[in-house]
Parts: sequence; structure tokens; C-alpha cells
Amino acid sequence: MLSIAQELGLSETAFLQPMPNSAGYTIRFFSPVMEIPLCGHATLASAKVIFEHLSVASVKFTNINNLVLAAREVAGEIVMEFPIYDTEESEAAPALLHALGLVGVENVVYNKETNILMLEIASTETLAKLTPDYGALVKSHDSINGVLVTAPSQGDKYDFHSRYFWPWSGTNEDPVTGGTHTFLAKYWADKLNKTCLRSFQASKRSGFMQVELVGEKLLITSQAQIVFEGKLRCRV
Repeated sequence: MLSIAQELGLSETAFLQPMPNSAGYTIRFFSPVMEIPLCGHATLASAKVIFEHLSVASVKFTNINNLVLAAREVAGEIVMEFPIYDTEESEAAPALLHALGLVGVENVVYNKETNILMLEIASTETLAKLTPDYGALVKSHDSINGVLVTAPSQGDKYDFHSRYFWPWSGTNEDPVTGGTHTFLAKYWADKLNKTCLRSFQASKRSGFMQVELVGEKLLITSQAQIVFEGKLRCRV
């Protein structure tokens, strides 16, 4: 699976296998570098394929940590159920900030479940203009999977913006990252005192999603489109 993910070269590749007794599917996610436990857009894509090819409206996936990820189709959109994670106060080394092109930050927190460091900055304009030195970024830290930079919205239709850089465990920058919202959504929900938020990821490709905290579940709502299909032939 890792070899296939490396060959395809996408941020993540999802692999599905039917579980016995029609209990859904196991799902495994691989970046070109390593296996990762949780991925939002690969789950979204997997659900889209299942809904379109099997004509069902709901599905459950079980990841390598035995976490059940449920997805359902509602009015042309896909609603996924993800866990909600907390963050803890942390620090960012000057070398890491320099590699990102940041002079200072508003806050630094860490999420242990995803092993991601999160930096809050003041401006979405600054966020959009970041051009990290990825070689220096990798050297600035040796024990995280990635660094997420986020900023509060400034007058647009979103509540917050973000970008996710993960040269340690994937590609340089992920275009859209549902998995980071397991802690990012709660972080901004607490700060903005609201449970339903709109998120914009300011990568080169960009993307958006709606997130809602309902009890212990995070609902992520977005859309997916199948753009090509094919068969992979392997020599054994």
C-alpha cells in the first residue's frame, strides 16, 4: 500500500476492504512517506465511491486504531462523523518560525492524537502569503507529523482559515485537511463561542468545509466529485 501511495504521489491514498457480516469497511491511509491513522478528504472520497457504485446512502469505515468513521449522503453533500480532540499549550522554536516566515504568533498549542503543532497568527493575509523553507522546516523539529497555521477570518464568509505543512510525514503542504479539524474546530469553537463554523484552507488549490460540534462528534460536511477511474495491475 505504501508503494502504491508513493507511485501515485498524492497527499493521501485510501485503501478499503470489506469487513465480515456487512459491517462496513476497514480503511487505511498512506501518504507517500508513511501510514497515517486519519484523513478527512480520503474518507470523503471513499464515501463518494461507495455511495455512487453501491447506491447506498450511508457507510462506516474502521481505521487502524479501531475508530469508526461514519459517513452519510444528505441532499447531494457528504456528512462525516469524526472525533473531537483537545489541544495543550506548547512552544514553537525560533528556527521553526523562521522556516515558516513568521516573526511572531498569537498562540501555540499541540494535539497529541495527531502529533501536530498548531500556530495561531493574527492575519489571514499573512497566512495566504506564507512560503516556507521546507528544508529548514524539517530540520527545525524532529518529533512532529506536521505544523498547522491558522488565523481568524477577517470579514469574509468563513470563521477561520488554515494551512497545513507536513514535510515530515507527507507532502510539503496538504491542499485540504479534514483530519486537522478534529482539534482545530474545537479550538475555534471555544474561542468564538459557537458550535457550527465554516473553514477555509488557503492552500494553492484551496478548499472549504462546514464543521459542527455535536456532543463528542465532529460533523464535517463537504462535497466530492469522481474525476477518473482506472485499474491498477500489479506483477506478483
